[in-house]
Amino acid sequence: MESNFLDSNRKPENCKINSQKAAKNSSFIFCAYLNLRGKTMASNDLFAPRNSIFPPFFFFFLFISSSMAALVQEQPLVLKYHNGALLKGTVTVNLIWYGKFTPIQRSIIVDFLQSLNSPKSEHPSVASWWKTTEKYKGGAGSPTLVVGKQFLDENYSLGKSLKNSHIVYLAAKGGHLSGAVNVVLTAKDVAVNGFCMNRCGSHGSNRVPARFAYAWVGNSETQCPGYCAWPFHQPIYGPQTPPLVAPNGDVGVDGMVINLAAVLAGTVTNPFNNGYFQGPPTAPLEAVTACTGVFGSGAYPGYAGSVLTDKTTGASYNAHGVNGRKYLLPAMWDPQTSQCSTLV
Repeated sequence: MESNFLDSNRKPENCKINSQKAAKNSSFIFCAYLNLRGKTMASNDLFAPRNSIFPPFFFFFLFISSSMAALVQEQPLVLKYHNGALLKGTVTVNLIWYGKFTPIQRSIIVDFLQSLNSPKSEHPSVASWWKTTEKYKGGAGSPTLVVGKQFLDENYSLGKSLKNSHIVYLAAKGGHLSGAVNVVLTAKDVAVNGFCMNRCGSHGSNRVPARFAYAWVGNSETQCPGYCAWPFHQPIYGPQTPPLVAPNGDVGVDGMVINLAAVLAGTVTNPFNNGYFQGPPTAPLEAVTACTGVFGSGAYPGYAGSVLTDKTTGASYNAHGVNGRKYLLPAMWDPQTSQCSTLV
């Protein structure tokens, strides 16, 4: 059965107010509830960028004086632990590439996965971002992700328009081991039910013939980069700020990395719909989707936050990976502080 399904109309129960932006000479503060960009197909769907991990915004304007604005405090965000099993220890990630990906595109994603547990990368690192999962209960230490089998389906064996059942079928190619996550990655010319409409990826679990976890992420380059590859493309909704330069020079695949990071964090902390989440299990906010659209300090609707810039390429990033890679990773909820934690 598929696990949770993240609804694009769900919002965090706490309202984030940027006091620095609202303070001086403001006659009002606006509280923007961002739609969560990720939901899981038959499980937990992945959002789109905050703007876009990140659909439409709903604004509530509170007319108050600037002196009162300084007194507004952000309420803690709490993801409740529902006492279910988490994925800990060594977790094998099997990849099913559906459609045509170039060798360079595949290497960007594989390098990201290998960076999750690489202690040798320069800081801030992908590994330090992933280490936050160690703080979630349900086992000792953070999950150690290793890349397992890879399957290429460049001939579109199921066509170019997929349903949720097709994703589960493809995921099953990776086997049915309980300590594994089978990830389906669809190419830019593949349409998936709900893709670009209310999700950019998803994760879930299946019991037939044995329970296994799976995830899916699509390449939005030609279909909805403003929805699923923000902030590397002009957003579809909300404030129209200039897009950031993708760190690996591929808007679609760099956007996939953001969404893959979100679904993997959700998979290990809520693999079977009884781990960490806020809201109903059918539409949960999870480790990353609860922090949608935040990539650096000072983030607010339409602004990804303060991130690092490559002096040579002008690309934006916040994490170093293996083989000299750089990535932009979303904030993750820290259970020790009950806040969305960023690397920079």
